[in-house]
Amino acid sequence: MADDEVGRARKVLATHQEQLLPVWIDMAASRLRGRMTRQELEAELRTLYTALASDATGPDANTLDEVRSIVGELSRSRARQGFSPRETAAAITSLRDSAVPLVRQGTVSVDDLMCVSKFVDDLALLTFETYVTARERVIADQSEQLLELSTPVVKLWEGVVAVPLVGTLDSARTQVVMENLLQTLVDTGSEHAIIDITGVAAVDTQVAQHLLKTVVAARLMGAQCIVSGIRPQIAQTIVALGIEFGDIITKATLADALILCLRNSGFEVTRRLPRAN
Repeated sequence: MADDEVGRARKVLATHQEQLLPVWIDMAASRLRGRMTRQELEAELRTLYTALASDATGPDANTLDEVRSIVGELSRSRARQGFSPRETAAAITSLRDSAVPLVRQGTVSVDDLMCVSKFVDDLALLTFETYVTARERVIADQSEQLLELSTPVVKLWEGVVAVPLVGTLDSARTQVVMENLLQTLVDTGSEHAIIDITGVAAVDTQVAQHLLKTVVAARLMGAQCIVSGIRPQIAQTIVALGIEFGDIITKATLADALILCLRNSGFEVTRRLPRAN
């Protein structure tokens, strides 16, 4: 958009602020359908309008750094609150619609309205760009948090920790599992680690490689690592694919793996005799 058009649009906004701002707030509020309070919306739009209309006739009429900063923060805030990009852009484009009655009244020329329209459309596009970037950041943060939540390391016994895996094991999750497991081994001084794959739907060559990496990393920390949860279907798949676990100890259940760890630690697991009546 040409600099003279930007200056012309901002001059229109500055000149007719008293008529445009209340109508803009009303239109934006109706489109949000109560998704945020009117007080919050009004505070946002007043701040933005002030930036849009400021220095409209001065040497900084075409400097939009402050405007872009405010629009960017508005878009990021809406993204964090769960608004769609359409809802965010609609709040901006409502300003263009609020100027239409002024043309009908003869207060604003059609050419001036075109400048305002182009100016507002550029700002609406900026909200989309900022929204997408902010939303991607939010999704990335949430994915990272979900990875950490889905890969807990639990202490089963003194010197014994376990990682119950559920779902799919990919490269990113393997890295989180490895980091959490190694840190827990350091924090607890455990000598035994159990990786339980009961909740893993399927094991293929890639999943096996990820498991092997985690086992090797645990061994380098001085911990004996056992893979448990080898169900019949998974065992058949491993054999069919020719996957070699080498000297890694595997057990059918987490209970079997825990018993082995306890025995290796010097404990004897026996069944208590029932009480006599």
